[in-house]
Amino acid sequence: MRKILLLLLCMPLLAFAKEKKDDSKYLAGAVPEVNGQVLFQQTFAVKGQNKQQIYNVMRKFLHQMQKEEIQMQGTKMVMEDSVEYTLVGRFEEWMTFKKKPFVWDRTRFRYLLTIWCSDEKCHMELTQISYYYEEDMEGYNGRTYRAEEWINDANALNKNKTKLLWGSAKFRRKTVDRVEYIFNQAREAFEVPVPEKARATQLIED
Repeated sequence: MRKILLLLLCMPLLAFAKEKKDDSKYLAGAVPEVNGQVLFQQTFAVKGQNKQQIYNVMRKFLHQMQKEEIQMQGTKMVMEDSVEYTLVGRFEEWMTFKKKPFVWDRTRFRYLLTIWCSDEKCHMELTQISYYYEEDMEGYNGRTYRAEEWINDANALNKNKTKLLWGSAKFRRKTVDRVEYIFNQAREAFEVPVPEKARATQLIED
């Protein structure tokens, strides 16, 4: 009986420990800035493909992104330059923080995605990030937050850079995760899928 009582007393503490988030991934440096502007970027190699081939794959990738269910009316292609091998897409999408019965906490997430293609190399930059939050049912009377004043290190972390500040924390987490997802998907767009028959043969040989 005594053990059961102790277990019941400890349950709230165990639940709290389980719910506590590990935010180490989102602390100092997770949201990079260049000349005062929040700028996520990556450059990755694409061996054996020239700039035209890379451009074609990335063009298809951007068009597929624009068909995602989370995309909104503001999402559109800004540039498709097959001479300079440059692609620019402007995105406006729903970023959801919590969705439960009678509770739907979300924001419009806006950004510019630019891609430069060269022989065996692809460079991507995600900039001009902003959020339109707490709008009414008609899409008005919300508040706009720019990344440079909301999710950067100076505004989203405590003085010792050891903890996310309440309010902007969910925006910072979701943004870092979304950018990471986009960059990963871009790299994976160049991976050639292994046919089912070949994959089965490989498993047998292994």
